[in-house]
Amino acid sequence: MAKKKVVAERYFPLIDQINNFDLFNDNEAYKFKVPDYIRENLKHTLRDYQSKALFNLNWSQIDDQANHLYNHLMFNMATGSGKTDLMAAIMLYMYAEFGYQEFLFVANSNAVVSKTQENFLNESSAKYLFNTPLTIAGQRIDIRAVDRFPLYPEQGTIYLKLTTIQSLANELGSYRENGLTYDDLAKRELVILADEAHHFNASTKKEKVLETSWEQVLNRVRGANENNRQFEFTATIDVSDDAVYEKYKHKIIYKYELNRFMNDGFSKNVRRLESNQDDRDKMMNAVLLSQYRKRLAKKNQIQDFKPVILFKSNRIKDSEASRDAFLEMMADLTVNDLQNFIVDHLSATKSTTLTKVYEYWLNEDFNQTVAELKRDFQKLTTINVNDGNKNLLDDRADFNNLNTLEDPNNPLRTVFAVAKLTEGWDVLNLYDIVRLGEKVSSVKETNQEAQLIGRGARYYPFIYDGKSSFTRRFDDDINRNLLETLFYHTINDPTYLKRLHGSLNKLNLVSENDERDSFTIYTATVKPRFTKTKFFKSGNLYQNELEVIPDEDYDNINKYGINAKEIFINLDKTINETELNDDRKNHANTEERLIASFSSKADRRLIKKAVARESWFRFANIKQYLPVIKSMDEFLYGTDWLGNLRIKGIVAYGAPSLTIEERCEAVQQALSRIKKQIITNYRKQRGTNVFKPVPVHEVIIDYQKKVSNSKTGNGPDIRPYEMPNDDWFVYDVAIVDQLEDSFINMIRGFINDTNLKEKYNNVYLLRIEERINKFKLYEYLPIEESHYQAYMPDFVLCLDDGKVNYQIFVEPKGANLLIRDQWKQDLLESLDSDKLTIIGENDDVRLMGVKFYVNDDGKRDIRGTQEELKTKLAVHDLGI
Repeated sequence: MAKKKVVAERYFPLIDQINNFDLFNDNEAYKFKVPDYIRENLKHTLRDYQSKALFNLNWSQIDDQANHLYNHLMFNMATGSGKTDLMAAIMLYMYAEFGYQEFLFVANSNAVVSKTQENFLNESSAKYLFNTPLTIAGQRIDIRAVDRFPLYPEQGTIYLKLTTIQSLANELGSYRENGLTYDDLAKRELVILADEAHHFNASTKKEKVLETSWEQVLNRVRGANENNRQFEFTATIDVSDDAVYEKYKHKIIYKYELNRFMNDGFSKNVRRLESNQDDRDKMMNAVLLSQYRKRLAKKNQIQDFKPVILFKSNRIKDSEASRDAFLEMMADLTVNDLQNFIVDHLSATKSTTLTKVYEYWLNEDFNQTVAELKRDFQKLTTINVNDGNKNLLDDRADFNNLNTLEDPNNPLRTVFAVAKLTEGWDVLNLYDIVRLGEKVSSVKETNQEAQLIGRGARYYPFIYDGKSSFTRRFDDDINRNLLETLFYHTINDPTYLKRLHGSLNKLNLVSENDERDSFTIYTATVKPRFTKTKFFKSGNLYQNELEVIPDEDYDNINKYGINAKEIFINLDKTINETELNDDRKNHANTEERLIASFSSKADRRLIKKAVARESWFRFANIKQYLPVIKSMDEFLYGTDWLGNLRIKGIVAYGAPSLTIEERCEAVQQALSRIKKQIITNYRKQRGTNVFKPVPVHEVIIDYQKKVSNSKTGNGPDIRPYEMPNDDWFVYDVAIVDQLEDSFINMIRGFINDTNLKEKYNNVYLLRIEERINKFKLYEYLPIEESHYQAYMPDFVLCLDDGKVNYQIFVEPKGANLLIRDQWKQDLLESLDSDKLTIIGENDDVRLMGVKFYVNDDGKRDIRGTQEELKTKLAVHDLGI
């Protein structure tokens, strides 16, 4: 037997070089942040990984060798991770930073082109990605579709040609009047945006001759002008192929693979239902599961939640027959049919989810259920999109129906298809994919199935509790997590499953079998002896109240944390910029220059020019954040606002005088900082130092946490730790990760070493489980320093000496979160009972907080946290 080829771990030099740069490197590339003109002009806020992708691109484009090494780059990013948003950001970036006006978008199918046309050009579409009007530096920008780029581009216009690679190859290969030619392309600087770019590597892989020509076409277009750029985007580049790896190892500038995307919570969870049932049984299971999910959403007051089922067949003829059989089955469904189906299958299933679904429907009115199913699953709500073309989305009517499935006015609940829908389909409310037919797929087909599952895993940002989210919210809720889980219903054939698992692994797609042994649900139960205590029955925890921040509190610029006297802008490329509030004035080999004074009438023209370039600074807009101002002039020149501000530049000693344009750009930089501070520090509500009681029995309740048995992924290793002999821990088990377990062991040592149980009537460590969401603190520090955010502490250590109830907020924290969560630590350390008002109590309750417990980077250890606890308690005369 031939040995299986082992592919060595692939190394990508560009990514490695960027990720390991010297933090003290003075290169401007390392100071890059997403520009305001991108953040303000895109409808969607770029996620951290998208911003990192843009950072990497900027690094490559301002490097001295960019023209030679970095004119052809690839972004290898998961399906659903927002590659099109990133493309939109790149268009704005290349236009604003380098003056590119002409962009060529190319893809393999009309479906992707049509989708992108909606994204980039159709302002009336819900899929349009830009805010309107689109402005950069105060100038309105027009994105205009073209077939051929103009001879004389107009200022303030981005020209966009969208085409399939097939059409582009035909156009460039045949000379016709008004057609695009290579000679024409040589006269202009062009950015190529190549989507689903794995289709353009056939010559590298020595495959189809036709696709070979496509790759060569893009090579010639890119090579027509040395300043051209080609940026490729795909989720499925096959770098396990040696030839493809050699081509792209120096071109892949950013990777964000599907397992990271899923583990970071940006997708649905994916589960597999594997069975040998016939197609009718599979279809009925999908219907019952889908309708249960719809009812669950309604129970949780989630409006317009319409889960969609995709029934996928191998051949068009089979798909049409399955559609007809499905409609006949639903039309003929009777109460007896449904009841017998559920009873028979409940006794046989090993699926945790289907068990729950069957048990639910058994307790419902069968007459009502049958009527409801007949209404929701009928000819009007079903579409068969098999038209015989290579890509079913090429049909415009089908494209519109399929691309608006989230719309409450779109009645469709079921889709029958043969084509794999792996590209060009942006539906978010697909929750069940049912593989019909018993044919065992080839490896190529299971690769396509894996891509389809990845596309179906896109997260649906439904509104819950008044808020929309783009990340999962119910991972630890074994009931509601069904609203965030995609199910793939398939055959239980060993050969097929081995191939499918290989394809899923190739995509790094995290999926689980829905059988009971594929994951474990751990239950934490409040210890019975704790439920009998007075503290549990009538005791309280304390969280601070919120108050509305009155408009008059925002009566001057200082309230937004802004230095109203001086802002320094670094104009010397050899040193770091000073921070917004940094008033340091001594820099070696540099000098200060006054750039603009808001109190000087002579500088007003310059200031107004800079303001005009910053579209955010319009009165109607800033009035939302500065409610007391009455005019732009008051904001710019009033003494309570910017009227006393002087903008100074740090320049190299002896540098020539700044030009008007350089001064204007410096004022823009200052305004950009001011804007950020205003937005960050304006809040409708804030915490107070008045704390109100929350009953312990409402916060400390039984809960469950579902933990996957899969070893894939980078998430924390969560396990249950039995706590029977630790009567100070109120749950029978601690379901925690390794850091939290280390923290609990630290508390155990502290309790034993200090003999706390001998000195106090009650000693309890309360685990505040996040999903219960009944207890949180709100920041109440002075406005100059505040985030005014909510914070849910992980643990509260409660001590009772018979007279006073001491509550100490304690928190383990991973070293990677220390900087981001510094404000939480500040909040904990600010807790001081002498400065707090506790409603309904006097000296009977005292609240305290300590620094984070960190156990993996040397910054804090067990002894350090224990000593701080001793110090806190000693201050309150507890005799420790």
